[in-house]
Amino acid sequence: MLCLQCEETAKGQGCVKLGVCGKPPEVAYLQDLLVYVLGGLALCLQEARETGIDLNQINAFLCEALFSTKTNVNFDKERMREYLKRTIDYRDELKWRLSEKSRTVPSHEAVDFVPAQDEGTLLEQAKRVSPETRKEVLDPEVFYLSYTLLVALKGIAAYAYHAQRLGKEDQAIYDFLYKGLAAYLEPQKVDVASWLGLLLEAGKVNLRTMELLDEANTSAYGHPKPTVVPLGHKAGKAVLISGHDLRDLELLLRQTADKGVYVYTHGEMLPAHGYPKLKEFGHLYGHYGTSWANQQKEFPLFPGPILMTTNCLVPPKEDYKGRLFTCGPVGYPGVKHVRGEDFSEVIKTAFELPGFDTEEEKGQVMVGFARNAVMELADKVLDAVREGKIRHFFLVGGCDGRKKERDYYREFVLRAPKDTVVLTLACGKFRFFAEDLGTIEGIPRILDMGQCNDAYSAIKVAQALADALGVEVNQLPLTLVVSWYEQKALAILLTLLYLGIKGIMIGPSLPAFLTPKVLELLRRDYDIRTVTDPLKDLAQALSRES
Repeated sequence: MLCLQCEETAKGQGCVKLGVCGKPPEVAYLQDLLVYVLGGLALCLQEARETGIDLNQINAFLCEALFSTKTNVNFDKERMREYLKRTIDYRDELKWRLSEKSRTVPSHEAVDFVPAQDEGTLLEQAKRVSPETRKEVLDPEVFYLSYTLLVALKGIAAYAYHAQRLGKEDQAIYDFLYKGLAAYLEPQKVDVASWLGLLLEAGKVNLRTMELLDEANTSAYGHPKPTVVPLGHKAGKAVLISGHDLRDLELLLRQTADKGVYVYTHGEMLPAHGYPKLKEFGHLYGHYGTSWANQQKEFPLFPGPILMTTNCLVPPKEDYKGRLFTCGPVGYPGVKHVRGEDFSEVIKTAFELPGFDTEEEKGQVMVGFARNAVMELADKVLDAVREGKIRHFFLVGGCDGRKKERDYYREFVLRAPKDTVVLTLACGKFRFFAEDLGTIEGIPRILDMGQCNDAYSAIKVAQALADALGVEVNQLPLTLVVSWYEQKALAILLTLLYLGIKGIMIGPSLPAFLTPKVLELLRRDYDIRTVTDPLKDLAQALSRES
């Protein structure tokens, strides 16, 4: 196997024996094969796009299947074989429909690929189309650029999947997924300059995808409002829900209403407390634990079932594996998977387990500072900037992970001068989310803008502040300090580059799939840099204000 799509990839070069995430090599190979077969499906979709064939169901599947190959999503080889079968079924149906309409069926091995029935031969087929084989036969620059695009496609597909579940779609997003998968399938047909163009196009499409997801979330649940979230618990039966999918949370809340069960959020689900329509459920009580990276420490202590809705799954320990559930694209061998939208088995398990026997207070945090909430503070913020009371903004956000080097982000925030404000989003905030940094003119110095899915909010706030101050975004007293881990983070980075944002500090290390040539371009044209020492980086960022 060869997997280098996450920040913790082995030796910063690629996992070749076992994924650092816990993904076994046979699953990695099946995911590589799934991407290959999805490429064949994409070629058929491109042809079918102009025929009037209804593609809605296939588009939804395409996003879910790509999502399933992301880091920390699906570790189950049987589920991967299911995705393979469904891909081929959809592909062959499209081939038949194209022939029926006298349209040309695309010519490529992936369009005609037939998977072997026995696992050994199937894995051999997978190896022939895996990144390790591609690396041997492709020009290095083309190999890494095509891999970078694939990473971005997975991030875009994940965002599109969340939006779909709330009824929001845009065919232009699917068109780009077709285009990108087709390019990945035949990388030798794309020159280096065109690959770079495709990556910036991915950033543009991801911006639209995040806009669509923002519209999906806010139209379904209202615009987030500043909300205090307790970190303790109530006495009573309890269910924990983790991941990103607000639709799953809504369904769980509806199905547990008036049943005497408290629902607690974990990880990236924390910002859900800020949405007015979700806040209406009185049994959505508080937040338990911190980021995905701490599941093996935190989940054993939770006295109820745990529902994983999207990515961020860590291989479970035996002491809680039996009360862990997955849904959607998530999967792990031996863990109960909820198919569809009926969480009755999760709820039944909650009543079989003890729940919390006492009430306990453990402090609180405030969420809900998405773009509307921040812009309601706009006059106060702008006055504070003009009067010199707010000297600088730091957007410290992105992914968390297991590396000790990620303590950098906590140190950075704690050492930021008292006349600065920290905007934050995604699970990277769990390094410092419960810290009390005080306020400036009543404005909290930490403003939690939501999940990584809510990066669109941060972009809109930056653009609005720039407009109000009459400057370009790059002239704002704003520094982006980004922690990346997986594919959605890379898609967001490409969006920031598409928007021309400069001076981004990224860490704790740069992606292994960025070639020296691309890194040189990013440093030259976008002033991208790797984080170093918190005090040194703070001084450098603030020196630009002098």
